[in-house]
Amino acid sequence: MSNKTLKVIVGVLVFLVIVFPLSVFGMVYLKLDTMHDSTADESILSQMDYKNDDSITNILLCGTDGRPGETNFRTDAMMILTVDNKHQSLKLTSLARDTYIYTPDYGNMKLTETYAYGGINLLTETIESNFEIDINNYAIVDFYSFMDIVETLGGITVDVKENEISELNKFIPETYKWDTTGNKGTIQYIKSAGEQKLNGYQILSYSRIRKGASGGALERDRRQREVIEGMMQGIKELSISKYPKLIDTMLPYVKTNMKPTEIMNIGGQVLGIGNFELKQLGFPINDGVNGWDAKINGKAVLEFEPDSIRLLQDFIFEDGDTTENDEIQ
Repeated sequence: MSNKTLKVIVGVLVFLVIVFPLSVFGMVYLKLDTMHDSTADESILSQMDYKNDDSITNILLCGTDGRPGETNFRTDAMMILTVDNKHQSLKLTSLARDTYIYTPDYGNMKLTETYAYGGINLLTETIESNFEIDINNYAIVDFYSFMDIVETLGGITVDVKENEISELNKFIPETYKWDTTGNKGTIQYIKSAGEQKLNGYQILSYSRIRKGASGGALERDRRQREVIEGMMQGIKELSISKYPKLIDTMLPYVKTNMKPTEIMNIGGQVLGIGNFELKQLGFPINDGVNGWDAKINGKAVLEFEPDSIRLLQDFIFEDGDTTENDEIQ
């Protein structure tokens, strides 16, 4: 699937720390414990070398593009979920996969390539050192879980643009073949623009759009966040009786350094905030000043002005709003 892999699969991780109800904790504790990643380098996560705040938790959410049997693959989606108890808000920052960064011990490369060299530990260290913020926790999911999750939710509602239909439909035959849910029926293409509910393989196709639609990487990140919002809405509306099925669907595909008690603690903080609306940011800000497209060694990359890091830090650690950045919603 390479660099066309679904970016928005990490939306399911938002479920773990935002809308997971305390009432079913005991029922699923042991299941959640199977997601714990014992290879986590807690020294990286516990060190406070960069900007941090005791009342703010930053969780790195990653989606990998590895197929079963592969041992060397990249992260095709990287986002920071911020639980801000100081300002009583939730924030989601998309980190562009083509961002040109410096990786400790390996030199300059695209952010998406870092995971292939040193896994989640190197990726976390790289994000912290390049963007000068501390990451507290992480969760990883691979794209094979996504269609099953969407089907469990009964589909996800998104607003399909007219200039996205052709590219969306181009991917549907392939994603339809990948759908092993057993109830996909005959293949269905998207016939018109507008807000509509898409099934698993249609959402996967929607999320793979890279060319043909205006906006480039910024629009890909917008679609990524739109699907996450749709997924959150679907989970909020899901009957509690279906939570065990949803969790069973997720378990084989998710790894996190967080133990069940930590997940529940963060979930409790979010419930205390009481507002599930996500403030959103795409970073770097590709406006020609704070960030810009470039070619380095024949590769298309996204470079950024070091001073623009303050916009990222202001978004995460302050009130999540700034008039300087049109990418904040």
